[in-house]
Amino acid sequence: MRGAIREATVRDLETILHHRRRMCEDMGHRDAAVLDRMVADCRGLLRRWLEEGAYRGWLVERESTVVAGGGLIVSTWLPNAADPQDRRATILNVYTEPAHRRQGLARGLMETMLRWCREQGFRAVTLDASDDGRALYESMGFRPTTQMRLDFSG
Repeated sequence: MRGAIREATVRDLETILHHRRRMCEDMGHRDAAVLDRMVADCRGLLRRWLEEGAYRGWLVERESTVVAGGGLIVSTWLPNAADPQDRRATILNVYTEPAHRRQGLARGLMETMLRWCREQGFRAVTLDASDDGRALYESMGFRPTTQMRLDFSG
């Protein structure tokens, strides 16, 4: 992987939002108004989470330009028999600009985020995989779980 990985700050908010939007577009969401609303809805919450440390992000820079990024949310969770911790780590917003894909940037970001999770004492980490990302995540040891979902919208 060529490129420097650095931690994201509040100054990177718009870059993170750009990655989130582009990730959704890559997954087939094409309604510009819906994507605009999503970005607007995320902006204030993501800003607060970056300030508070609930969202941790990492970005890859090449020649002073951010070309990839990823982050994770640390949330409070009820302990259970499989995991007695009262917090969870969820990876999201993993995105690489098209011209920089297939060069190990997402893997480098994932390794950085997984190392951080281990250093923080997390017993597990979860993510929602896109079709494009699934092979990478499986190669790193991720496996499907029993989680199910019911959508209330049409």
